[in-house]
Amino acid sequence: MLKKRIVMSVFGLLICGFSVGLFRMALFGVDPFQALMNGVNSVVPLDFGTTYLISNGLLFLFMLAADRHYIGIVTFLNMFFFGYMVDFSHRMLLRGFGEPGIPGRIVFLTLGIVVMCFGSAFYYTADLGVSVYDAVSLIIANTWHIWKFKYIRVTADIICVILGCSLFLFSGGTWGRIGVVAGIGTIITAFFMGPLIDFFRVKVTDPMVAASPEGAQP
Repeated sequence: MLKKRIVMSVFGLLICGFSVGLFRMALFGVDPFQALMNGVNSVVPLDFGTTYLISNGLLFLFMLAADRHYIGIVTFLNMFFFGYMVDFSHRMLLRGFGEPGIPGRIVFLTLGIVVMCFGSAFYYTADLGVSVYDAVSLIIANTWHIWKFKYIRVTADIICVILGCSLFLFSGGTWGRIGVVAGIGTIITAFFMGPLIDFFRVKVTDPMVAASPEGAQP
């Protein structure tokens, strides 16, 4: 059972990394944390994967100091491999399709949403830890009891988008390219992905776990 959950975690995170590459092709914005990472990446002389690794490493230090309960396999997989998967997938998509027009961007956005929800369902169901970004809000809500999780997460997402856009514009980016950081795709991922993730969990990933001998009901 553990092996299956590890495979599901790896597969889910790789698929999610590929989905962010699709979002970056669409230029309609990415999820709030990736918006921040894209903003940071626009002002530092590093590739996206290395920027993502260093940024998550700093947040991981916060996890170690505040609450290690949320650390799991997914935490390390996300920290060390996710950013490089985004880099790889974006480069391959650019090489294969070039800069898409509006119809192509809409197709990439639609595919990005579906693929991200599909991948998320795998590592959510595997339940082997959370990303460091997810952990920050969970720790503030459940360990420190400062505020309800949903309010903390919305606040964190808003801050990420504002900082990401500000850094992107500060680096010389134009409003015409702001979709690299934030746009309609950001709104969709922030508010409308839950039902689609639940759909894939009910139809795909939960039955996979239940079908294993350890997951079967007696």
